[in-house]
Amino acid sequence: MKAYIFLETKPATSLKVVERIKNRVKEVVQADAIYGRYDAVIVIEAPNLESMNEILYKVIERDPNIIHTETSLVLESV
Repeated sequence: MKAYIFLETKPATSLKVVERIKNRVKEVVQADAIYGRYDAVIVIEAPNLESMNEILYKVIERDPNIIHTETSLVLESV
């Protein structure tokens, strides 16, 4: 199961957040600080929805510099 997680962070913290998540979550495939509506995007591959839920709610959303997240689950890869 693959997901794109878009993050809105506190000002000037997106690089720190991306590095911290990359180092703490082994399921991270890619993590980038970006410009635009969101401050960062994280790509995660987990074995199932339960694992994805654990990563999102127990690790990522507990970061004090993250204001908002939006998750898009991949239906099919081409």
